[in-house]
Amino acid sequence: MVDGWLDLMRNVINEITPAEAAAMQTDGVMLIDVREPDEHALGLPKNALAVPRAELEKNPSAYIFNVDQKVLLICASGARSIVAAEKLATLGYRKLFNVLGGFQRWSAEHLPLEDNGLDPDFNERYARHLRLPQIGIDGQRKLEQAHVALIGAGGLGSPAAYYLTAAGIGNITIIDNDVVDKSNLQRQILHTEASIGTPKVDSAATAMHALNPRVKILTQQQRLNADNVRSIIADADVVIDGSDNFPTRYLLNDACVDLAKPLVYAAVQRFSGQMSVFDAGRYRGSAPCYRCLFPEAPSDEDAPNCAEAGVLGVLPGVMGLLQATEAIKIILGIGQTLSGRLLQFDALAMRFSELRIPVDKECPCCGISKP
Repeated sequence: MVDGWLDLMRNVINEITPAEAAAMQTDGVMLIDVREPDEHALGLPKNALAVPRAELEKNPSAYIFNVDQKVLLICASGARSIVAAEKLATLGYRKLFNVLGGFQRWSAEHLPLEDNGLDPDFNERYARHLRLPQIGIDGQRKLEQAHVALIGAGGLGSPAAYYLTAAGIGNITIIDNDVVDKSNLQRQILHTEASIGTPKVDSAATAMHALNPRVKILTQQQRLNADNVRSIIADADVVIDGSDNFPTRYLLNDACVDLAKPLVYAAVQRFSGQMSVFDAGRYRGSAPCYRCLFPEAPSDEDAPNCAEAGVLGVLPGVMGLLQATEAIKIILGIGQTLSGRLLQFDALAMRFSELRIPVDKECPCCGISKP
């Protein structure tokens, strides 16, 4: 029985290269692309018929009118199309051709493609995002139109900036008044030995442009203060707090609440880090702000900064990467953010833990009694 089935498959299914398939197309042979719609949106072989595999297998006669008709089948790599061919063979179709290597090989060999309206750099650079149903073309375009304000180009800001740039966030504002010091290089990966003594915002912009020249970077070499904070974050869709002091955190929190901007917070010290999303400005009464968690700043003795207490070099990398993740999710409107939750990371134990952050109804910044 098995041998008979194998003989059937060998007799009716032929495996051919993409170049051979393209040549057969010129003779009028139909090419059916059995990938999913989100994959079809990324590009199609020229003159291919886009029919998802399940749809083709359910009703093949709607697309193939004769069991003796020659049919070319292609998917991403050749795996799904051979399964589709086997199903069609059991239904009586006798002249089936599976394209080896699928659309990936078709594209690599520069065979003709349908115009999908995407510029080649966008299509290639963000190819792995475009294949995610939760992102796709529309989501990637949303990322490219987004604006993120990044406060600090140091330990937290470095990994956040790198991954936001790589992800295709179209507009990034970086604010930092410091210059690169050799002691920064142990954790602030945007900067190099050659950039010591230069403004961090300039060093950051150079590294980010080298990674993704599509991104527009606005630099602000100044300290965040009450006079400039609102103008700096006014056009941002998301604000990332990569600062290292409490006055800046409170200042930034209050401005984000007033301007209804989601704030992605993180802090690190020695071997531990914590982060959350504060979105009280958009969800007053249901989402907490930074002051709900820390009504008052601790003393300098209780909360020394990294220069005083030290920090494991990779720790801000972990937390900054998670900040970039939350920012991307917020822009795309996918998943569940850390709003209302404090994520804590212990690098020595390699353990994450989580605490709920309740809304403080009497919070002087976001409480329900506030206008």
